[in-house]
Amino acid sequence: GIVEKINVLIGEKKTEKISTGKVVKAMILNGMGLVSSPLYIFKDFFEGKAAEHLLGEEVKAEYLNDDRLGRVLDKMYEIGLNQIFVFIVLEIIKKYQLNVEAVHLDSSSFKVHGEYKNSGDHQTIEITYGYSRDKRPDLKIFVMELIIAEDGDVPLWIKITSGNSSDQKQFGAATLEFKKQLKFDSLMVADSAFYTQENLQIAKEIKWLSRVPLTVKAARELVKSVDSKDLNNNQNPGYSSLEVWNKYGAVEQRWLLVESEKRKESDLKKLEKKIKKDWQASRQKLRELSSQEFACTAQKSSISPFEKVQISRTYRLKSNQG
Repeated sequence: GIVEKINVLIGEKKTEKISTGKVVKAMILNGMGLVSSPLYIFKDFFEGKAAEHLLGEEVKAEYLNDDRLGRVLDKMYEIGLNQIFVFIVLEIIKKYQLNVEAVHLDSSSFKVHGEYKNSGDHQTIEITYGYSRDKRPDLKIFVMELIIAEDGDVPLWIKITSGNSSDQKQFGAATLEFKKQLKFDSLMVADSAFYTQENLQIAKEIKWLSRVPLTVKAARELVKSVDSKDLNNNQNPGYSSLEVWNKYGAVEQRWLLVESEKRKESDLKKLEKKIKKDWQASRQKLRELSSQEFACTAQKSSISPFEKVQISRTYRLKSNQG
């Protein structure tokens, strides 16, 4: 189990009342219930619970004091949390025969309250301001990069980075670290943040699958140049596609342009709704202008360019709709 693996990796002493592995197990159990509790009340979580049953014979809640937890955390930091995580993951893959032919890479940000001054240590992350997915730019954040197995969504690789880190800069390095540490020939699936010339160069020896962002000129030109009738029927009903070979970032690659019938219908409905809203706003503007009296040509010319565009658009819309 995880207790034995941690003890092998970090080591244990006969004089310890509770082993490092059992302390880590206690942290996991505690994290399931009191994730925000400070270390000095950690042992209170196990008061009144069968600690001997959960953690082993002769284990008492008082053994889980903040000093013991602090020493364990220091040891884990010295070895490297990522290394410990990978060590355990490899055992899990072996035990449960997980399929790792395809893995998924993504990142999440976590907001925190407090000042969190930078320690100045280059080996530690910086909890600072960055892109807030929660729309809370007033709070500092840190970022977690995670690679999971397609089989069961089991986490395989994890890395905590600074709050101002960029996915585009981090994803390439993440794929390399994963490859070196786990040595799997997996297909790496990532979102468009991965797709940069620099990352494609880094990931030359890795199989990957990503969405090409329309910020790439060649992708924009392809989308504009292809008509729906040029697409081939896909094996999945409601989809059609076109396969194109392209060279981007000095890497030969296959692009697949896909059109979804349902997505197309949804987009057309949104467009119709927008046109209708625009038409109604333009008509209202025209009514307001029509109710005004102009004494001379000079006064008519005082209409703003925006109003002239609105009037012109209204007449065009009216003409098109009959």
